[in-house]
Order: sequence, then structure tokens, then C-alpha cells
Amino acid sequence: MANDEDVPQPALREVRIDKRQVRVLAHPLRMRLIGALRVKGPATATTLAELLGTNTGATSYHLRQLAEVGLVIEDPDRGSGRQRWWQAAHDVTNWEPSDFDDDPDARAAIEWIQGDQVRLLAETADRWFATQHEWSPAWRDGFGMSDTLMTIPPARLDELKNEVWQLLERYRQEAETADPTDPEAQPVQIFLAAYPLREGL
Repeated sequence: MANDEDVPQPALREVRIDKRQVRVLAHPLRMRLIGALRVKGPATATTLAELLGTNTGATSYHLRQLAEVGLVIEDPDRGSGRQRWWQAAHDVTNWEPSDFDDDPDARAAIEWIQGDQVRLLAETADRWFATQHEWSPAWRDGFGMSDTLMTIPPARLDELKNEVWQLLERYRQEAETADPTDPEAQPVQIFLAAYPLREGL
């Protein structure tokens, strides 16, 4: 009998976004649509509108914009009649900020997306602070943030980020084969960030 290590795990579907994609993606509702489809799975514009607190016309329009640049696709196995089901075309969006150095509009778009990631982190942390008393001691000890300081050249920092990402991916694949009925299992969002140490510390 094969063990879990012998079972091939699905690889993440990744996209390195181009200038056109980044300009389309840099919109608050479009970012939320991509996130919802990745977390919740395929959905209709109506379902997404209810989930995100907007209207079907808006979600339909922005889904079409995302589809035009290949970031979402229709789910052909679910659609029936006029009802269109959408799914994220990728699990992970990749880029390097320097990819857009020669295009001011794309550079501004990626800077907005990076700022939106920071806003999401802050909102996620605020929700945790407001509700952490409702969680068990094991979860309260497991969640949270930490940081470390080091002096490192950019090439080594890039290696470090790649190695940490590989570790996170290994844990994600292991979670895919875990017992889905485990009452202790919960969805967890993990952020990876590295920034320069500010002056005066």
C-alpha cells in the first residue's frame, strides 16, 4: 500500500504576471475576486457578489476583465444555460517589482498591489486581535508574528525567500493529504515579508 509520500501532489499553478495583467489586476474588487475564487473555488458572479457584498453587474464586469488577460477562466463543467461559473486560472501570482521598471503605469499598478497586500495583512491582524480570546491556547500560541534582523546582500535574501517558500509549499502539499475531518485543522493564511531596517533603531 502506498504511503502519502508516494502519492504525487498537485503542483501549484503559477503565473508570472505581465504588464497587461498587472494593470488589470490593480483594482480592489478584482483582487478580492481572485482571492475568493482561489479560496472558495469556482463560483458564479451572483455567488461572488453575495460573498463580497457587491452587485452581480459589478462582479460580472470585473470577471470579464480578468478573463481577458487570462487570470480567471470559465469552468466548463459547471456552466449551464446562461449561468457562467468562473475559476481562478492560477493558484499563485508571481512577479518581481523590477519587471515593470520600464513601464510607469505597470510600475504604479504593482506598487498599488503591494500596498493592498500590506492593507490585507493589517486587516487580518486586526481581526485576530479582536477575536483571539475565542481561540484555544494551542491556536493562540501558534498564530501571531515574529521578526528577525540580519545583514545580508540581495542575492542571499532572494535565496532565503525562495527556500522559505519551498518549505511553505512542502507543508501545503502535506496539508492536501491530511485527514479532512480533523477537527483541529483550520484554514491559515501565512504572509512572507522582508523590508529594510529603518534608520534610528
